[in-house]
Amino acid sequence: MNLQLIDTHCHLDFPEFKEQRDAVVQRARDAGVKRMITICTHASRIAGVKDVAQSYDDVFCSIGVHPHHSGEEGELVETAWLIEQSKYEKVVGLGETGLDYYYNNSPVELQKESFRRHIRASLETDLPLIVHTRDADDDTYEILKSEGQGRLRGLLHCFSSGAKLAQQAVEMGFYLSLSGIVTFKKSQELRDIVKDIPLESILVETDAPFLAPMPHRGRTNEPAYVVHTAAAIAEVKGVSLEEFSAITTANALRVFNRMSAPE
Repeated sequence: MNLQLIDTHCHLDFPEFKEQRDAVVQRARDAGVKRMITICTHASRIAGVKDVAQSYDDVFCSIGVHPHHSGEEGELVETAWLIEQSKYEKVVGLGETGLDYYYNNSPVELQKESFRRHIRASLETDLPLIVHTRDADDDTYEILKSEGQGRLRGLLHCFSSGAKLAQQAVEMGFYLSLSGIVTFKKSQELRDIVKDIPLESILVETDAPFLAPMPHRGRTNEPAYVVHTAAAIAEVKGVSLEEFSAITTANALRVFNRMSAPE
């Protein structure tokens, strides 16, 4: 089977991969994963994220601060700082940013301000915005709509929200990036939402080392496992894995248009 998949969201700089990163990347290649985007979550970890991307031709990265850390690192997340950091050649997106009201690890107003600064940087650089949202659907949409000025590009990563936000995102031209959650037995509601999402609006990711898909649930996730997520979504959409692979890879290259296409 000739697959060309792109894992649009993983965290290869995390300590879980420190001792075996080369092997993890090679297993992904062997599974048909042609590109991986390692996502920044802390301002203080940007150098490490860039180092990982620089170490592999097929790994790219983002610049941003997760909403969990917008309180502790908020003073660093100025729009101008994000723009400056994004000039590195292998940066293909901004984030992950957004709102997380489930854990509320940072004050809501600081989360919102950080989110807005990332949006402004995205508009200035024309890099896609990588959005994390949990239990914050309405505020996420309102900020994207009001700050985005109809010009914002991006995606909702690890999508597990409701049908309303899914429809709103697609109408804005955003992509929905689906993780191993879609393979879980309890995720029938999400699979029902996926049935109504156009294939041209879908991306796939692992969020590794988190959320390993079936049949690897409970283990450390890694980019190679995105194949299982892709197979599950292809079944929901009634297409072959090869067709799904081709469409979602084209989608990823369209939104992450600074990333080189696999040969």
